[in-house]
Amino acid sequence: MGTKKVLTGNYAAAEAAALCRPDLVAAYPITPQSSVVEHIAEMVNNGDLDAAMVQVESEHSAMSVVQGAAAGGGRVFTATSAQGLALMFEPYFRMSTLRLPMVMAIATREMTSPETVWSGQQDAISVRDAGWIQVFCESNQEIIDMVIQGYMIAEDQRVMIPVNVCYDGFYSSHLTEGIDLPTQEEVDQFLPPMAPDNHPVLDPNNPFALDPMTAGPLLMKYRKNHLEAMHRALDVIDEVDAKFAKAFGRSYGGAIEEYRCDDADIVLVTIGGMSGTGKDAVDIAREKGIKVGLIKLRFIRPFPAERIAKALSGKKAFCVIDRSVCFGWSQGPMYMETKAALADTDSKFCHFSAIGGLGGADISLQEMLDTIDYLEANKNEPGEKETRWFLKD
Repeated sequence: MGTKKVLTGNYAAAEAAALCRPDLVAAYPITPQSSVVEHIAEMVNNGDLDAAMVQVESEHSAMSVVQGAAAGGGRVFTATSAQGLALMFEPYFRMSTLRLPMVMAIATREMTSPETVWSGQQDAISVRDAGWIQVFCESNQEIIDMVIQGYMIAEDQRVMIPVNVCYDGFYSSHLTEGIDLPTQEEVDQFLPPMAPDNHPVLDPNNPFALDPMTAGPLLMKYRKNHLEAMHRALDVIDEVDAKFAKAFGRSYGGAIEEYRCDDADIVLVTIGGMSGTGKDAVDIAREKGIKVGLIKLRFIRPFPAERIAKALSGKKAFCVIDRSVCFGWSQGPMYMETKAALADTDSKFCHFSAIGGLGGADISLQEMLDTIDYLEANKNEPGEKETRWFLKD
């Protein structure tokens, strides 16, 4: 099934987006995302992709252009990183609250300052409450598959919320891996064209006011409906994962992936590319007799609180490893959200936050193993432990 290729994560995102037959792509390059839109421009120039390619002067304009095309009923795509995401924040927020479906790739990067262009997840994490669905990918294959699934999720009538496909800048964006690229025929069979009546669209023959000044009582209804759609998206994510598995033979478990968790006493919770290292550490620790498992947080919006609580039920200890920080708390943001997901349970855990991989720093196998050893040593002492920082000498 599909074609075997060797691609970087950025090329994987571009190839997958092209297979989804976007009507328009608007782009502005920024490290480490640049080669996503450069490759799409190359495909358009060579006649391999029949789409309008709009080269704009900034990321703010890129999101504004795709927003207009989506409001006109088109399927659209763009990609960005870090300061580019910050620059497009105004139309980025508007895209989700207008409920316009699309997919945007984010090659995640640390935010300034101190000045850096290297990897981190602070950019995507910082906009997690702007109303978009967000999925984080571990591998280049997962990037391809989630761009394709992303359109099906976003365009579902029960959802109608844009999707970010996030992956670690430089680690995934520039890493070359062997992948299985679906054929155009396979994607066409899986992902139907955008339905003409999928959502209200701008039409000169039927004019209407798009995004007029809205009073508080009506705005409250918009927000309530948005949150309800976010909650429904959890079921849609599982459904689409099952459909994709049937069509392509690959399943990612829906909102979270559980690895060797069935009989585990202790659990690592990871996000993005670090998950592969975490799984290796779990396998090594298992050989030593330590009953450890791993939960890969795939979707952070909507946050899979019930799935997390169920997966951690009966465990003795867990640690959430973040590649970003929660300003205001001396902890990681996904650790904070995991704790919130467990607030209504009766379970008593040993638990703590770990933070590493900022600004391109590596999260090593040894750091994962040390974290497992610390969990194992303290698993019978319930309560929150001090945040662990993976600091290099």
